[in-house]
Formats: sequence, C-alpha cells, structure tokens
Amino acid sequence: MKTKSLFLIPILLLSMLINGQSLKSDSETFTRQDSLRGSITPERVWWDLNYYHLDISVHPETKSIEGKNTIQYTILEPYQTLQIDLQPPMKLTKAVQDGEELVVVTEGNAHFISLKKPQTAIGSQEEIEVFYEGKPRVAVRAPWDGGISWKKDSNGNDFIASSCQGLGASVWWPNKDHMYDEVDSMKISVNVPKHLMDVSNGRLESIEEHDDNTTTYNWVVTNPINNYGVNINIGDYVHFSEIYEGEKGPLDMDYYVLRDHLEKAKKQFKDAPKMMKAFEHWFGPYPFYEDSFKLVEVPYLGMEHQSSVTYGNEFKQGYLGRDLSGTGWGLKFDFIIIHESGHEWFANNITYKDAADMWVHEGFTAYSENLFLDYHYGTEASADYVIGTRANIRNDKPIIGTYDVNSEGSSDMYYKGSNLLHTLRQLVNDDEKWRQLLRGLNETFYHQTVTTQEIETYMSEFSGLNLTAFFNQYLRDVRVPTLEYSIKDNELSYRWINIVDGFQMPIEVEINEEKQWLYPTADWKKMEINSTKINIDRNFYIDHKQLN
Repeated sequence: MKTKSLFLIPILLLSMLINGQSLKSDSETFTRQDSLRGSITPERVWWDLNYYHLDISVHPETKSIEGKNTIQYTILEPYQTLQIDLQPPMKLTKAVQDGEELVVVTEGNAHFISLKKPQTAIGSQEEIEVFYEGKPRVAVRAPWDGGISWKKDSNGNDFIASSCQGLGASVWWPNKDHMYDEVDSMKISVNVPKHLMDVSNGRLESIEEHDDNTTTYNWVVTNPINNYGVNINIGDYVHFSEIYEGEKGPLDMDYYVLRDHLEKAKKQFKDAPKMMKAFEHWFGPYPFYEDSFKLVEVPYLGMEHQSSVTYGNEFKQGYLGRDLSGTGWGLKFDFIIIHESGHEWFANNITYKDAADMWVHEGFTAYSENLFLDYHYGTEASADYVIGTRANIRNDKPIIGTYDVNSEGSSDMYYKGSNLLHTLRQLVNDDEKWRQLLRGLNETFYHQTVTTQEIETYMSEFSGLNLTAFFNQYLRDVRVPTLEYSIKDNELSYRWINIVDGFQMPIEVEINEEKQWLYPTADWKKMEINSTKINIDRNFYIDHKQLN
C-alpha cells in the first residue's frame, strides 16, 4: 500500500541490527528477532507491496498447511535482497522469480531472498513466488495467544480458524510481516475437504471442486488489507444475508455460522445493521463496500479480520454474558459484534504503522462501544458505560509501547484510551464538531497506515486545541491528573498535580447548580465562590482531592 510516508530505520537501531545487539527498555529486553520483525529493515524498505495471491491447502487430519504466496511489488530503490517472514515450525521451502529458484538465508522468522534479476528499475513491477509447508503453531488462547485453532463442532466436523494479531500473520503464511506496508489487493485460495467450507476476506469469486474430494474457495479482496487481518475460517457453515442501505449505497452483509446455530444467529446478528447505522453516523461510510461485510462464527471469542469479522461470543449479550462496565448498559449489545466491527474503521481503515501505536486501534474501538450506545440509547447511557469501564484501568505502564521492536503498550490502551477520547469530547464541547472530527479522521487517513503523531496533529488542528500535553499525559505517562483544591472563606483555590510539563486542561464544574469552566495549571489559582462545595464533571478522566 502507498503510505503517506516511510520512516527509515534510526542509525542506532540499524547499528544494533548489524551487530546482533539487544535493545533494552525500562523493564523489557528486545532481541535481534524483535528488531527484524518490528523495524523497517533495509530488506523491506526498498520495495512496495502491491498484490498477494495466497494459494494453500489445509489438511485438518494432520493439522498442516502447504502452498505458496505469489507476491507482486514495485521497486522503490535499488537493492538485491528481499525479506519475507515465516515463523517456525512452518518452513519456506523455496523462492522463485522468473522461473529460477533463488538462494534463501533464514534467520529465525526472517528469510532473506537473494534476487538474481537486477532490481534497479525504480518504479517497475516485479513478482516472486514463495512456497511453504508445515504444521503452524496451534493457538493456545485465541485470539490473544494465537495461531491456528483446530477444533471440532458438536457434530464432529472440523472447525478451524486463524488469529494472529501481535503474534504476526507469518505464524501461518509467508508475507512482508510489518504493518507499515499494506498490500493493495489480494486473492485467497483455500483448498479444504469437500464437506467443509472456507470463508476468508473479501468476496467469494469462485468455487472449484476437485476429483480428490476437496474444494477450493477463491476469495478476492479489492481494498488494502493488513497482514493480521487476513484469515481462514473452515467449518460446516451455512449462510444467510441481508442488504443494508448505507451511506455509499447498498452494502452486502453476509453471515456464516455453524449449521446448528442458524436460528440463534438470525436473532443475535440483528445487532449488525444496528452497528452499521451507528458507526456510519459517527465515523463515516463503512470503508470496504467493495469487499462486503461478513460475520463468521469461529471457535474462539472473535477478531477484527477485515470484511470477515470473526465471532465466538456464544450468541450472548455483553462479553460472554458479562457487562464490562458494570452499569447494565453493556448488556444492551453483543460485545463482539460491536467491538470487532468497530475495528473496520479503526484498525482496518486506519492502521498503525508500528505496534507501539496499537492504541489507535484499541482506544478508538473501545470508545466505539459507547458511541453505539450514544446513538441508540442516548448520551447519558453512553457516558455511564465509558465511565464504568474505568474500573478496568490499571495505569501500570504507558499506553504507547517501544518503537521498532513490535512492542505493544499497556492493555490500558482499551479503556484508558476510550476515556481519554471521552474526555477530549468534553474539551471540544460541540457534539457535531466531535462527530465531524471522527468522520474526518476516517476520510483523511482512508486506507492508510498512520503514526500516533499524525493522529495527534490531526485532532489538534481540527479541534483548534493545543493537545500536546494532553496526549503526553494520557498516552505517555501513567499518572492520572489530579485536581487539588480547597474552599475557605468563600474562596476556591485549585491546581493540577500529577501532571506532565505544560498540562493545563480546562475542566467543567458545577457551583451552586451552575456549570462553569475552570482553567487550572500547575500553579495555584484562586476565585471567589458563594458555596462550600463544587461538583466536578464526571466525564473527565481525572482524580480530585479536596484539602482541609
């Protein structure tokens, strides 16, 4: 995918890569393998990814996969070595270009392919085929500790699915496994035993039946897609569908569930068009009309695979029947349908370049849960919900991780992320402007990979607010800003403590049943009030402490 910019490897990191040294963060040590996975290496940066044709056979009886990936790319600068990623125990068996087999040097998950043909014609398109086979890592606790889930349904049929965010798509297929460069389009051909069906991303182009009692399902994705968003889902599926009249016209919404679950799914999946209505209102048109929208049942909780959102919430409201907010509002919707579909806008349309910025996916999408409630149940309901999720925030480490080593930040990226956005909505103080800001993000960064800094800059410029210290506080610091105040002799004294340099966030309070804004800084401020108490707006994610 053509990105707005490519960030090159810092000189210090490149030196460490060459010398095989580890990088060290406060509590984490990173290896060369982390750097090979997490940075834009010299063997990645010189070529732009255009197209994949992933053509594989899945063998349930041996829990193995074999096949090839045809990769088309554009030369950006002269270079002769190309990095493809594939994780053991999968094996890259050979690489071929123009009919000639190439030399491959393997270092852990990275495979360095020496190209014979001169890669010097900048702008020209080239193609390479990589062949592979093996038994991919079995998912331990999908989707968090992923790989391939090899399960059986209640009728004894194989029920198989992939999930690989964080772990990496290279756990089950060979690719350029870094988020900065999305493939522009792809074809996914999956051969399975004849009694099973594969459901993958995009639209079903054709079905081929073979004499060896197998069937190949050919799926075509016409939009850019990130690697971990590519999936296979194999089972004894039945299908139903509907047409949603959306902002860009008719949208095909397709549903694939196990045969015995059809009636339950028809009832539970009524949340899907409700989701689409709310999210198109807040975020703009669904980003992948050309590829349709699908919900696909899988043998794990669920995942945001692009145009092929996977579902395993047992047809229950909330999160497996629980309300993550503790308010009751979380039982008004099926968590997996709403949350994982929200990722179509934030993860699949707008995609982070580096795993350190995963909050762009998870913070905005956790926030989408309360915007779904806002649309269907009102602003107070949505505020109850997002404020209720604060009980899940640990403030253990910053939301943003370490760059260039495939390192995620704190899991607080979910609900601290959603609460920082809810707080920012109060600062914008205009719900329509806030809606246009969210829609503008999806329009400005449509089908692009981004950095946190690009998101911060856009939100600051659109809102007209200087948000540098705001984002530093909530993304890069673990402290919760605390409003310290006292009231003596009708005089209110107040200031911020536990803050980063320059933090001066205004806050709304109620004094004598009248709302007004305070503008605290790190220094004490004073104002006369005819009251012995103030009520602080609950919508701001802060602490407060009244002094005697």
